[in-house]
Amino acid sequence: MANQRVLTGITTSGTPHLGNYAGAIRPAVAASRQAGVESFYFLADYHALIKVQDPVRVQQSTLEIAASWLACGLDPDKVWFYRQSDIPEIPELTWLLTCVAGKGLLNRAHAYKAAVDKNTAEGNDADAGITAGLFMYPVLMAADILLFGAHKVPVGRDQVQHIEMARDFGARFNHLYGQAYFTLPEAAIEESVATLPGLDGRKMSKSYDNTIALFADATTLKKQIMGLLTDSKAPGAPKDTEDSALFQLYQAFATPEQTATMRKAFAEGIAWGDAKQQLFAVIDAEIAPMRERYNALMANPARIEAILQAGAAKARAIATPLLQDLRHAVGLRDLGSALPAQSNASNQKPALPVFKQYREKDGYFHFKLVAADGHELLVSIGHASPHEAGQMVARLKQEGGAALRHVAGAGLYLGEMQVGRLAADAALEQVIEALAAFAEEGV
Repeated sequence: MANQRVLTGITTSGTPHLGNYAGAIRPAVAASRQAGVESFYFLADYHALIKVQDPVRVQQSTLEIAASWLACGLDPDKVWFYRQSDIPEIPELTWLLTCVAGKGLLNRAHAYKAAVDKNTAEGNDADAGITAGLFMYPVLMAADILLFGAHKVPVGRDQVQHIEMARDFGARFNHLYGQAYFTLPEAAIEESVATLPGLDGRKMSKSYDNTIALFADATTLKKQIMGLLTDSKAPGAPKDTEDSALFQLYQAFATPEQTATMRKAFAEGIAWGDAKQQLFAVIDAEIAPMRERYNALMANPARIEAILQAGAAKARAIATPLLQDLRHAVGLRDLGSALPAQSNASNQKPALPVFKQYREKDGYFHFKLVAADGHELLVSIGHASPHEAGQMVARLKQEGGAALRHVAGAGLYLGEMQVGRLAADAALEQVIEALAAFAEEGV
């Protein structure tokens, strides 16, 4: 079986903290060591420019984040680790995808809609202060993913829409230019991401200004931990672990045996000061060796730059040949090369798939999606009226395959609504590409 490609983007707009480490860096580094997986990790500095216009901050954040991932054990010899802006094929592909991306789909992107809704609620022009960068963010993200043939993209639920859009843009391009240039990615939803509490007990976040820097020196780390917000229960009084930020932090870094011992200590009324001392001990035990590597890397930025340049060369070995094929596909070609023998025929629109509606003996109305070559792709569930069946067909034509998902043993769903099932020998990718044909034609 071919290796699975998994791609993760890391926005360079801040300094890593303990929450980033427990929720993203530590599990991602562990995943990068799995057999049968090709892991791609990139510093998304183009994405950072959408929110950050301070060049010093972008550069410093890129340096700190690269050093953090390397210090935490990411092996650049065993993964693809590169900086987004070092891959010129990414912005070029972004433009090629822009030329097939439906504006209507981009209008529905969550971040753009939220910004428009905020403007409207405040009585401002709908697009006040909204840049084209924010609007086109999903296309750039699609280029990041499609360029490297990623099969899986680990994301939270708030990012699933962007993966759906990448599938839609890739499917439209494949259909328009008659070849499966792009692998259509799937979102790997991270349901159990570790969320650590911050200094004030709320979720650790830069927006709350309650973070604990990942590689603060031991003295600073201890001072921050000793300042953690706790309740007023005196030594000897039993303490609850469930709502304790201190216990949650301890559990994230301790062994199961240490956690069990601390749970017992809470029940027996451990003093908060003693508990904080033990929390510092377990965190520093894990972080200290990495802190030493981090400081050595930060003291030698040229070494990090060399690693990223080597990573870019490794990534471009994949990206450059694909872009050459894509340029040829769209007609950006050497003018001295021979024109295709059937250039006139190639300008003819390809045959479209069709929806066939019918009524079963049970009285319910169904439809099938049939490819242009007659291959059956999708069979719908029954609908009470032809109008209901027609509405679902219209939704599929309008929304395309971006939000279509297959649930093993349950069938095909558009959002939370069941559509039907895959026909025999049909694949979800074929359905998505067929629906992309309708979107391309504006049917």
